Amino acid sequence: MTTNDNWGWRARIGLFIVGNEAVPEAEWWAMAPPGVSLHAARVTARAPWARWREDRKAVEPAEDLLRGCRQFAAMRLSAVVVAHSSSSLLGDKGWDEATVASLSPVLGTGAIVTTNGLDTQAALRVSGVRRPFLVLPPWFNDQTVAAGLGYYADHGFEPAGHLRYDPGRKWRDLPPGELVGHGLGFEQEVEPLYAQIKAACPAGADGVLIAGTGFRCVAILEALEQDLKRPVLSANQASLWHCLRSAAVRTPIAGYGSLLRL
Repeated sequence: MTTNDNWGWRARIGLFIVGNEAVPEAEWWAMAPPGVSLHAARVTARAPWARWREDRKAVEPAEDLLRGCRQFAAMRLSAVVVAHSSSSLLGDKGWDEATVASLSPVLGTGAIVTTNGLDTQAALRVSGVRRPFLVLPPWFNDQTVAAGLGYYADHGFEPAGHLRYDPGRKWRDLPPGELVGHGLGFEQEVEPLYAQIKAACPAGADGVLIAGTGFRCVAILEALEQDLKRPVLSANQASLWHCLRSAAVRTPIAGYGSLLRL
């Protein structure tokens, strides 16, 4: 008898993630079904990870993205995702499609290429959510919060309200841009996040979307759905779901929200 070695015999998925974050891989591995493996390339560029050209007809990917694509190209991947909410939100309308178009030729392997923006849009549509309650991490500054609200509204998902999570007294005197550098990324707590979402979710919201792939939250998705009686989606959950469906892997996954059982 052999033991599990996490070999991706059903699908292998490549993730572009923030260079100093541990949450995305941890959450993806927690949710991934047997036979699916995950392979991360780390990006240190500022958001968005691909910059619009002057004519806004195409984007120029950061060198980290190009290097990762060249490495992924030899790995026989099923899907590759730019797993970075901020890039999609700040890139604005059309950025996701332009980035997919710029990276696909570099991969050249037949792998499906997607972005967290495209993944969350697809997850909202299949879940029947049109007016989400948008929950954002505390390290999103005012510009990124505004960009997030505008991004989903521009794509047909007018937020019914939003919440920038309050991480507690220890962190309140720090500006958003300094929170991760002072260690918040590794000291996130899901219980107060659950309580804040449950208390603040407006009656007019037909679902919840928790943005930010570095925002620890998948442990509370199921509980929130049970209590709010609405679909609850997260950035990592949506990207995993979209990549699995792109790779024709349809194993229902329990414990992480109804999306992964669709």
